[in-house]
Amino acid sequence: MAAQAAVAAQAAAAQAAQAEAAESWYLALLGFAEHFRTSSPPKIRLCVHCLQAVFPFKPPQRIEARTHLQLGSVLYHHTKNSEQARSHLEKANSVDAAKPLLRKAIQISQQTPYWHCRLLFQLAQLHTLEKDLVSACDLLGVGAEYARVVGSEYTRALFLLSKGMLLLMERKLQEVHPLLTLCGQIVENWQGNPIQKESLRVFFLVLQVTHYLDAGQVKSVKPCLKQLQQCIQTISTLHDDEILPSNPADLFHWLPKEHMCVLVYLVTVMHSMQAGYLEKAQKYTDKALMQLEKLKMLDCSPILSSFQVILLEHIIMCRLVTGHKATALQEISQVCQLCQQSPRLFSNHAAQLHTLLGLYCVSVNCMDNAEAQFTTALRVRCRPSLYGAGLTNHQELWAFIVTNLASVYIREGNRHQELYSLLERINPDHSFPVSSHCLRAAAFYVRGLFSFFQGRYNEAKRFLRETLKMSNAEDLNRLTACSLVLLGHIFYVLGNHRESNNMVVPAMQLASKIPDMSVQLWSSALLRDLNKACGNAMDAHEAAQMHQNFSQQLLQDHIEACSLPEHNLITWTDGPPPVQFQAQNGPNTSLASLL
Repeated sequence: MAAQAAVAAQAAAAQAAQAEAAESWYLALLGFAEHFRTSSPPKIRLCVHCLQAVFPFKPPQRIEARTHLQLGSVLYHHTKNSEQARSHLEKANSVDAAKPLLRKAIQISQQTPYWHCRLLFQLAQLHTLEKDLVSACDLLGVGAEYARVVGSEYTRALFLLSKGMLLLMERKLQEVHPLLTLCGQIVENWQGNPIQKESLRVFFLVLQVTHYLDAGQVKSVKPCLKQLQQCIQTISTLHDDEILPSNPADLFHWLPKEHMCVLVYLVTVMHSMQAGYLEKAQKYTDKALMQLEKLKMLDCSPILSSFQVILLEHIIMCRLVTGHKATALQEISQVCQLCQQSPRLFSNHAAQLHTLLGLYCVSVNCMDNAEAQFTTALRVRCRPSLYGAGLTNHQELWAFIVTNLASVYIREGNRHQELYSLLERINPDHSFPVSSHCLRAAAFYVRGLFSFFQGRYNEAKRFLRETLKMSNAEDLNRLTACSLVLLGHIFYVLGNHRESNNMVVPAMQLASKIPDMSVQLWSSALLRDLNKACGNAMDAHEAAQMHQNFSQQLLQDHIEACSLPEHNLITWTDGPPPVQFQAQNGPNTSLASLL
């Protein structure tokens, strides 16, 4: 017995010595890598060599995965070798190794409802990250049926709502509608913890609101949005109940209520931007960003950075409309900084980031750069991504980019072949590629704009009247203002001054309400010329003064934006965001922090 103990002690000592030796070489290589990374200037090639030297030692799986993560991060942030960075990050995630283990665990956990449900959620999440939404939906369906069998209507609703979210991402609308109807019934009938019930209602209403907004139905969504806002007010007054549910399958929560508050602010911003209530969008963006800053001090959840990026994307578009290009450009740079900190975030938002730069380029009349940015956005939108499904894969984003690229070609006036090809792909009279009411109305506007530049005024009027009909039906104020002023311009060219005035005056009123600086500039110029033509000297002088004021504001903002160092972003069309625009006062992530 004593001899066996002695042998065991010797073996343990040998293992400890081996582990200590392994730890020492690993820490030495890691220390050298960190030294080279933080040198001034950084010696990235040597840093990478030190990290690569870990693999010949055949380290434990935990260290191997961590080293792949560190290499991927260094290559992503400090080089243009995005494919190699992606390869290392993929190896660090080891999704393929996790799935069989989860499937086995799911098989043997059926008698423990909490763990069985949790494992189903986790495996569904892995499939979602791989963009295998069909498998993810199947697992969520299995989870919903299991929750029903074990008597957990609450968790059944969570599974079904999660499935509904994925079906919305896949645009399987015929399956979404009956599923959401069933979810609504379950949520209303379930009697349990008030916070859990209200959180289910928030989840349900968020899906409904985003479904309407994706469809461009800004007016139709208002009742659902109002219910959502009332629901979040209710949940913010409720105190967390520490009493555990009697059914272990109910031990889940969708989101913390602080995160739900930010999410409701976010969908309110999305609605306000689409509807053209840009001051309201600014108000709720400020509230949401303030809340996010407080949360991020205590919570490093990746979803908070996603919320922040989506908020910034929307407020940037608002700034460009209201004539604050310099501020928009600085916020685009802020999105770049956030994306530099997270390869997954960049992968999911690269197309939107290039689209925003394209819109900025249009606003400062850099049309060649605008074309390059929109073309890049289309290219990265179609690129396969390790990091899962995001808004980059939506057909709505594709249609938005193509519509704006077409408007660039129209303004350039010499890209007829490319323009005709694009217009055919977004023809609102035939098989328009997306179901969005708003984007279809915008496609009619672009058609009208093209016909105007071609001098085909009757055809232009037909397209623009279609835009007006659609935008009025859903309170799309900015499209309404743009259509009215362009119709007013057409009637002015045709010499019908009375009809022109009937279009331009409401266009100006609506543009002032939004406020849309470009439409105000255009409308004031037309009002000046109309009143001159009609002999109304005082009104012509007043309109000329307004036009002068708008011109000065836009020119000053234009000069300020173009003089910013961030203006160089308009030339970036490949790889991750430029390193020189990293936050000066942000956290400096070291290799050790990835341990």
